[in-house]
Amino acid sequence: MNTDNKVCNSCASPLPIEGEMPVGQRGSTLFDKIWDAHVVQNVEDGPTQLYIDRLYAHEVTSPQAFDTLRDKGIKAFRPDHVIAMPDHNTPSDQQERIDDPVGRTQVETLAANCAEFGIKHFAMGTKDNGIIHVVGPEKALSLPGMTIVCGDSHTSTHGAVGAIAMGIGTSEVAQVLASQCILQSKPKTMRINIEGTLPEKTTAKDVALYIMAQMTTSGATGYAVEYAGSAIRNMSMEGRLTLSNLSIEMGSRAGLIAPDDITFEYLKGREYAPKGAEWDKAVEEWKKLKSDEDAVFDKEVTYKAEDIAPRITYGTNPGAGIAIDECIPTTDGMSDSEKEQFLAMLDYMQFQPGQKLEGTPVDYCFLGACTNGRIEDFRAFASVVKGKKKADSVVAWLVPGSWLVRQQIIDEGIDKILEEAGFELRLPSCSACLAMNPDKVPAGKLSISTSNRNFVGRQGPGARTILASPLVVAASAITGVVTDPRSL
Repeated sequence: MNTDNKVCNSCASPLPIEGEMPVGQRGSTLFDKIWDAHVVQNVEDGPTQLYIDRLYAHEVTSPQAFDTLRDKGIKAFRPDHVIAMPDHNTPSDQQERIDDPVGRTQVETLAANCAEFGIKHFAMGTKDNGIIHVVGPEKALSLPGMTIVCGDSHTSTHGAVGAIAMGIGTSEVAQVLASQCILQSKPKTMRINIEGTLPEKTTAKDVALYIMAQMTTSGATGYAVEYAGSAIRNMSMEGRLTLSNLSIEMGSRAGLIAPDDITFEYLKGREYAPKGAEWDKAVEEWKKLKSDEDAVFDKEVTYKAEDIAPRITYGTNPGAGIAIDECIPTTDGMSDSEKEQFLAMLDYMQFQPGQKLEGTPVDYCFLGACTNGRIEDFRAFASVVKGKKKADSVVAWLVPGSWLVRQQIIDEGIDKILEEAGFELRLPSCSACLAMNPDKVPAGKLSISTSNRNFVGRQGPGARTILASPLVVAASAITGVVTDPRSL
């Protein structure tokens, strides 16, 4: 793909050019159209050389990539296509300093590397900073038709705008810095349809947890997933970002949603979105980004929206989940190896087969992460806690995904609702999603969290995690026990 003179000045990213995107081809999926438009060359009996429109970099996986360029004596090929910001190590209680020496070094190293290689850097504590997977879409740095990569598994989030977005390794980050290209094998395609109307109090987070429970955490391995169906078309942009964020948790290489009027309305007027005539031209091209009616997917599944209730997890992977009013499965019908793994998981969580978790006391409640740290999530949380009081037994961390989200919370008066209910609004950070900053859940304590992973020790050594939606976390924070938001 020759990308000369195909860059929009307002977003520093290639725009689709009429006649270049292979739209209308019989049997083409959305993924195929975007992928094929970015192929530089196909290596015989090998991977594809794929052009990358946007590279995001944070402080954890980028240092070695910059070292690779430095060792080889080369510059970043297109630094204006790269955006960097710290998020994993950022404290949420104050942002004047990072006490942990490893985290502090990572953040300082990112700033130094960006200065040396001429890369735009959104520093900790500045208005542009936040979680990279929240900031990208909200600034319209992520746009339909793009290829987007980052050295972080939850890069799949950006696919919600109608892009191919993939997490990559450190050596691959170096490839993109050096050439704006990457070597990738093309995954198979899968379409997951959610048809119907979601029941009251059922959110995009519940949809994702439901799909993972049905397909398992490896059910989409080797596939790029397109989400479709009436429930998806009616889903807000924030909900779509949540759903795409969790694609990686079922093994998918990428998760994407065809852009539509909801996408365009969300992006219009944002800082790095095309402006004026360029916007109109871009939208006309973006409208072509959808799977053909006769597109053939390698796999296709359909679920009924009305079957999806508010959900929680009970184990140590996101697929080990149940509807909140259901019981943990028993070992009936399991093989010996399955039973061993299942019981080991429950032993860590201090749960029992057949146990009902509703009513179980919780110690920590966390609202935030790149999964549920957007303004819609805080509106939902506030709708439950308004006029009520936080349980004294609960420690609650409410952490916006960006400074823009935090300002929206203040502008809408949500901070007052939270304060009156006994909650504190913290500063933007990855926070308790992972144990890389001060917000760690102590060993043995039970957390109910809107984050994306409940792995052993994910929120802190020995910490136990139940994944849930903002509504479930809010209800549980008020009562002090795992609570169905429909009961409030």
